[in-house]
Amino acid sequence: MLRRVLLISVVLAFASGCSMMHSVRGWFGGSKTKATDPAPLTALANPIAVQRIWSNGAGEEEKRSWMRLRPALDGNRLYLLGEHGNVFAIDAATGKKLWETNAVTVKDEDSRWKVWRSHTIEAGVTGGPGFGNGVVVVGGRNGEVVALDAETGAKRWSAKATSEVLSAPLVMDDRVIVRSNDGRVFGFDIADGTRKWVFDRGLPTLTVRGNSAPVAGQGVAYIGYDDGTVVALRDNDGLKVWEQIVAEPEGRTELDRVADIDGELQVGTDAVFATSFHGQTVALSPINGSPLWNRDLGAYGGIAMLADRLIISDKDGNVWAIDRSTGNALWKQTALARRQLTTPVVQGDYAVVGDLEGYLHWLKLDTGDIVGRVHTGKAGLRGTPQVSADGVLYAETTEGKLEAYKLGR
Repeated sequence: MLRRVLLISVVLAFASGCSMMHSVRGWFGGSKTKATDPAPLTALANPIAVQRIWSNGAGEEEKRSWMRLRPALDGNRLYLLGEHGNVFAIDAATGKKLWETNAVTVKDEDSRWKVWRSHTIEAGVTGGPGFGNGVVVVGGRNGEVVALDAETGAKRWSAKATSEVLSAPLVMDDRVIVRSNDGRVFGFDIADGTRKWVFDRGLPTLTVRGNSAPVAGQGVAYIGYDDGTVVALRDNDGLKVWEQIVAEPEGRTELDRVADIDGELQVGTDAVFATSFHGQTVALSPINGSPLWNRDLGAYGGIAMLADRLIISDKDGNVWAIDRSTGNALWKQTALARRQLTTPVVQGDYAVVGDLEGYLHWLKLDTGDIVGRVHTGKAGLRGTPQVSADGVLYAETTEGKLEAYKLGR
């Protein structure tokens, strides 16, 4: 199963024009743009002012893990994964490190090959961080779940899931809810890590690398699954409230039937919003999961939610604004095609997406026009950027560099 999960990551990356394909163009004399290449960027006539406040290189380098790493923002602090099982707390205003702790012990796969140590060490932390109620929780490659004191980084407790944890744990009032890569969902006691319940569900044969993180509702946790289904579980005991198919896995081959919900779900008082890699975005009733509307639009990332609309980056690199009540399209921006965009976030009057070449793009919320752009560096952006209450945007590259940006000079 692991081999097949990793394979789909490679296949999908090359099918959509990955950064490696883009960088090797011209090695053998070819210089013409190919249909799979990222759309070229054009100069902006009157770009908005965007200022980089600080930059910090403490984060984990993704290498080939395809983990879509992102920081967790909690008020005036950022939490992020470092190399080889470390977790950092960063001051959001200055980028300075507040504390660092080793959450998970890493393994040297073969001590005889010390010269290759940097290539054989197995990264210990792969999922998280999640935070809330004074704790930061991360998950590990071997199913480790570790809770740290948010103020000091001291370890409070550790627990065990049954397989790799790829998404951020959900921290609720009295439960920590963790999705593992084998389809199981665990509810741990927030005080001491005691396992209170487990929900078990099968997975399709072939899936996209990554898992949708659990999202909180009113007394429930919503989980997006690899077969295109959203499941609502009671947070106190893990009992299933409802499940609803977002996208049917259809097609002649296993690749055609990939229907993962891997990006962020959004929960409003009126609906739960989900998008699937298979090409469907839906609004579901939070009460019973009944579809309220359905649109032929899908993404491997997630959704940004505003009061009146949703912003989605589809798997072809188009950015959409759709009406939150009806699913009707308000605008579509096609200039970033095949650039493997991140889940959008909202900063002021703009939607912001990152891409595979390390660019951040600012789009006007009312029209979709691209009005701002910065280059964070040669490394790509996969994880969803985060925006603070005071309007600062934080983005983490695939090489672990974390940067902060604000609008204006």
